[in-house]
This record gives sequence, C-alpha cells and structure tokens, in this order.
Amino acid sequence: MRDDVAAAIRLADYKPCDYAIDTIALRFDLEPTATRVRATSTVRRTAGEARPLVLDGALLSLERISIDGAPLPTDGYTIEPERLVIHAPPAAFTLEIDTLINPAANTALEGLYVSGGRFCTQCEAEGFRKITYALDRPDAMARYTVRIEADKARYPTLLSNGDPVESGDLAGGRHFAVWRDPHPKPAYLFALVAGAFDSIHDAFTTMSGKKVDLGVYVDDGEAPRARYAMDALKRSMAWDEKVFQREYDLAVFNIVAVRDFNFGAMENKGLNIFNAAYVLADAATATDADFEAIEGVVAHEYFHNWTGNRITLRDWFQLCLKEGLTVYRDQEFSADERSRAVKRIKDVKTLRGRQFPEDGGPLAHPARPDRYVKIDNFYTATVYEKGAEIIRVLKALIGDEAFDQGIQLYFTRCDGTAATLEDFVACFAEASGKDLSHFMHWYNQAGTPHLVARGAYDAPSRTYTLTLTQSTPPTPGQPDKMALPIPLTVGFVSKSGAELAARIAGDDAAIREHAIVLDKPSATFVFDGMVEAPTPALLRGFCAPVMLDDGLTAEDRLIQMSHDPDAFTRWEAGQRLLRDAIFAEADGKPGPSLDLLASALGRELDRAQQDAAFAALALRAPDLADLIQNAERPDPDRLFAARGVVRAAIAAKLEPRLAALADADSETPFSPDASQAGRRALKSAALDLLAALGGTHEDRVERAFARAGTMTERMASAPRRRHRPRARAQGPRAVLAAQSQPRAVPDRGVRHAQPAGVPCGGRIGLRVPR
Repeated sequence: MRDDVAAAIRLADYKPCDYAIDTIALRFDLEPTATRVRATSTVRRTAGEARPLVLDGALLSLERISIDGAPLPTDGYTIEPERLVIHAPPAAFTLEIDTLINPAANTALEGLYVSGGRFCTQCEAEGFRKITYALDRPDAMARYTVRIEADKARYPTLLSNGDPVESGDLAGGRHFAVWRDPHPKPAYLFALVAGAFDSIHDAFTTMSGKKVDLGVYVDDGEAPRARYAMDALKRSMAWDEKVFQREYDLAVFNIVAVRDFNFGAMENKGLNIFNAAYVLADAATATDADFEAIEGVVAHEYFHNWTGNRITLRDWFQLCLKEGLTVYRDQEFSADERSRAVKRIKDVKTLRGRQFPEDGGPLAHPARPDRYVKIDNFYTATVYEKGAEIIRVLKALIGDEAFDQGIQLYFTRCDGTAATLEDFVACFAEASGKDLSHFMHWYNQAGTPHLVARGAYDAPSRTYTLTLTQSTPPTPGQPDKMALPIPLTVGFVSKSGAELAARIAGDDAAIREHAIVLDKPSATFVFDGMVEAPTPALLRGFCAPVMLDDGLTAEDRLIQMSHDPDAFTRWEAGQRLLRDAIFAEADGKPGPSLDLLASALGRELDRAQQDAAFAALALRAPDLADLIQNAERPDPDRLFAARGVVRAAIAAKLEPRLAALADADSETPFSPDASQAGRRALKSAALDLLAALGGTHEDRVERAFARAGTMTERMASAPRRRHRPRARAQGPRAVLAAQSQPRAVPDRGVRHAQPAGVPCGGRIGLRVPR
C-alpha cells in the first residue's frame, strides 16, 4: 500500500475528542527569534473512561508543563514528532504549558511569524500547533484571553481576537495589551498582530443599537487608501443585518493589511488579516475591478463571522459548509451592490474556467471529500465555487420562503457549535417539509452533470414536449454515478420576442416561467397552451451547475439574444453565436449572420441605461483562451485572425453608437460605485471594438488615453496604444500569454493562480501551492 494512501484521514473515522478545553489564557512575550508562549487551559474529560490527552504541536521547544500548578514529571508525558501525549491526566484540571518558538525562522508563514518587521499569524488550517501544544482541530472550541507583551517602540500596536480589556506600560521600554474573546472558537481562528501601523477608524451601530468600533490598520502613509475598504465593511455589516438578520457580536472589529501576508485574507474572529492588495485603493492607482474585488473580499471575510466562526466545522471534511455558504453570501452581496446579471455571469465564467476542468480531471473530488492526506490540498474551486452553486440548487429545490426559514433555523440551532453538512441540510428539510436525502448527493458526488435537452412542438394540440436526460461522467474513485436533483428555470419566447405562457402538470394557470426538477436519469415534461412554436430557455440564471446541450439552432440563439428576459440567457446565446462565427471564419465556412449579431448587440445598447455593465459584457467577444478551449482542433493563429475579422464586422455595423460611447468625457467627481463603474466598462468595451477597425480609430485610442480621468480608462486604452505598432507582428501568442498569465486574485480564503482573462469573483486570494 502506498504511504499516502495509508496516511489518509477518512471522514468515516471521525471521533469526538476525549477532552474539552473550555478556556485558554495565552501570554506572549514577543521577540523575533525567541518568543515565549504560556498557555493556561481549563481541561475536562468528555470520554467515559480515563485516556491520555493528546495535543498537537510542531516545531516547538517545550520549557515547562504543569497540572494544577504542580510540575508534571517527565515520565508523565511523551513528546512525539507532532504530538504531546499526557499519559494519565485527571478528569478536570488546569494545564499550563510554556513553549519557546522562533517566529523569524518560520518561513512557512504558518502559526506565528515575523515578516516586514511585524509579528503576524496564520492558523488555518493547522497553524496554531506551531504556536503552542493544543487541540488543533475545528471541533475543539474554547474562550480565549490573550496577553501580548512587546517592545513599545518596535511594536506599538498589539492586536488579537475579541475586545480589548487592558493595556499599559512595562519596565524596559515594553508594554502590554490584553484581549478577551467571549465566544468559543477553534484554534484556527486565533490571530495576533504586533507592529507599527497607520490606521483609520470609524464606527457602526448595529440593528439593536450597539456601537461597534471599526479599525483598518495599514502601512505608514497608506491610511487614505483604506477608506474604501472601511466603507465596504460598513455596507457588509448593514447588508448582513438586512438580508440574513445577522448582527455583529463584539464591540470591536479590526482589519489588518499586510503586504506579505501569505493568504489573500483570513476571517479570524474580530481581527481579519488581509493581503494589502485587497484593502488599499484610490482613484489614482486602482481600477474599478480592484474596487469591486476589495468590496467582495471584505464582505466575504466579514460574513464568516456567522458562517464559519459563530457556527464552525465539526471536522475539515465539512469545509464547504463554511466556504460554500459564505461564497454564496458574498456573491449575493455583490449582486445587490452592483449588477446582478454581471455578477452572475462572472461567477459562472469562474466556475466554468476553474471548477469544471477540476471536476473533469484527475483531481476531481466531491465538494465534501471522504478522505484526504493533507487538508490544505482541498481548498479548491470545487469546495468554494461548486459549494456555492450547491447552495443555489438547494434554494431552487425548496423555494425562497423555505430557504429563508431554513437558514434562520440553522443560525439559531447551530450557533456556538461545530456543525456538519447533515446538521445544515436538516434545518432546510424541517423548514420545507421535504426529504432532502437525495439532494445530499450534490455534496458527495464528484463530476459535472451533463444535461441533454430536446424539444418538439405540436401545433394541433398546442403542446411543447421537452425531454431531459442527465449523466455524469466517471471520476477517480467514483465510476458509477447517481442521478442528481437538478432544478431548471424554464421559459419560452416567440419568434417576435413575446414571452409565451403555458401550463404544465401541477400549474393552476398558464405562466411564463416554470420551475421544474429532473431527479432521475431521464424525464419528459409537456407544456400545454403553447400558441406557437417557442424558443426555450432552459437554464435561466444558470440555475444549476451543469453542462447543457440544448440542441438549439443559430436562429433560436438570435431570438434568445435579442428577446429573452433573462440576462444570463441573452449573454450565453451571444457568446455561443460569437464563438460559432469566429470558428466559421477560421474554417472558411458560413456562420451566423454578423448583421443579425450586430443588430442583437444593438438591442443591448438600447437597454444600456438599465444596466451599462451588462451591455459592456455583452459586447465582449470570447477571448482567445476561451476559443482555444472550445475549439475541436484549435489553431491559435487562425482563431486570432478570425476573431479580429468578426469584431471588426460588428464594430462597423455599430460604429456611430460605439464612437459616441468611446468619446464620452470622464465623469467627475470620480466614484467607484456600480453606476459609474458600469458606464466606464461600457465606454471601454466600445473603445475595444472600435480598435478592431484601425484607421482613424487609432487616433481615437490616443485621445482616449490622453483624456483618461481614471485608472480604469487609462488601462482600457493603454494596451492598445502601447502595443499597436507591433500587435500584428506578435500575433496570437502574445495575446494568449497575456490572457493566461497567472495573477493573485481575491477568492475566499483559498489561494488560486488565475488567468488574467477570468473574472476574479470578489473573494479571497492566492494560496501558495504545496
């Protein structure tokens, strides 16, 4: 048997801990190369019979250990490579452990480390064991009191979880601060920061009238660039109260921005630690995408206060419970704050670009795996992105009202506990009165379902018959797949663009949009009262994370693109048509009518006042990376040339309207809000299309760069201006290299390298690969 298989940790092997630690008092005497940590814990046995107490620990130098004040003899414990075993502890006792650590030598940046002259921590998933011996597992929850002592000149700011209760000066130029967190939490949520910072401060009044002091700590001189992060924090707090009735539960909430923080951001209770890239922004240096990403990251980490902190995990197999649910919550926040349609499309692009390939590759795994060797390897797109999509599936299956009741029941019932997915789903089953055991396959089964849809209209009976078939390809360790409950939001439009009402079994009257569920390998649905042959839209809002073969024609997609009331359906139809047009041009074959394509895009320009950001997205043709991924026999050179031809043809049809948009003055005063950002996005998309025409529009690009009033506008015109003389010579390979260049992007507690052409999705950052 291979070593990695033998060492695997299995979900089925979970056992509760034999001991509970109710309170932990930590005392830190901070020095970069020799920090002393004293941990005083109140411990009680939870198992019926006496057993050894096994504590996790790594890279620690044990200096002293005592029980109830008496030193423990050396034969009373054993130090193993990553464990401290106390052989025969009493049923209830006070344990005191002194350890010596070297934060400056901690280059793994897990636990307590020194970087940039500051002390900082990162304890998720198993970093706390590098600070002191502890029950370093998520179901071991304790109340923490932390005393920090350090040199006052070098480390004037001393922060930890919870609320500040005491501070003062000590002899020898040192000082101290004491923090107390009244809420039980697992060790992975512990945080400590010490150093010199600039800061901004504000306050938020909760829905019960409680004042919360807010602070954002940054590098010296950077405080003005943290104001947008502070504003995003306050909006996140207000939104969570309004939408989920979740109120903040401490008197203080702090964010610390560290330039060399190894995580994008971390949700430590009351003390979030961020990479500075996801906090600092101003009009002179940040694009609209930067502001949007900061907004999403701040929201994600704050929302963890309830979905992750107040309610944590029984074990790491439940990771998608806190991350998938919190991703869903931050997606909904961003959708409410900005364009809901654009946010949904960006999230779908991220899912298709990152998670679908993971689900179809050798590393495919369920959202809740049944085993792992190292938990760090499961901070994946499947756990995060697919985890959020599964929440949407649940909501679609039981309905909005039952979902709202279920989530409130979850918050009430599981508050202060270490929960499982079963605990979570049970709340929704109770609220809805439905058996959700079949739904659990979404969490336990790897792979992306493939959905095939075929429809037929019968004029004499005025019926439309829709047959759906689902299958999921085999994945490693799961050759046989169960049928999943797949919710579909279905609607129909006529050739003239009118919405068509119909009745299906169970409907009291004809309606324009239908919620159906395919919960077996194949099923047929009959829609009555269809007055003419319809064009169906089967996946409105991308209501389920599936690959859909709908069998529609180019004519059907043009109808969808022009008339469907669902923005995602219109965008998807447009992307399919643009992709097919580019493929046809590359192969020298007839393709979709570019005149009709341009006309359909013109309709989005007609609607641009309602949602300029969506109109901008609709104008963007699939990039070269997308084309290569979807081509049967990709030829980058031909695809690059064909894309240019198609873009130029569409730009020529829309030239006067695009020129008016591209020549618009920069808005003053600048605001990063959604409305201004949407108009800037549309202006940039218009300029991008016009640049495909060349000629006099090259001067327009120069003028746009010279007149640009924001970083977004400068970035939109600078690449074309800078590379125009050599762009044709460099061709597709330079473009593809730019589109696929990895960059750190916000993405919820996990770290991903993401192609520049993929939207960031607004959560946390890049995890260093192991």
